[in-house]
Amino acid sequence: MTGPNAEAVGSVAAEHLGPLLYALEVCAVSMDDAGRPEDATYYRALASRLAEAGGTPPRAGPAG
Repeated sequence: MTGPNAEAVGSVAAEHLGPLLYALEVCAVSMDDAGRPEDATYYRALASRLAEAGGTPPRAGPAG
């Protein structure tokens, strides 16, 4: 069994980055409201990583 297709996952995430970041923040707020700050921190860190990755230019392919 193989893992997820990273290129396809990245493409979908890039196309829907704004709504994904919003949904992750909604999850984090919900976790805060439920008294689960560690879980809120997790969702915010995940959103931060996605946001940083979304601002990364694509890697250049091999020369030639």
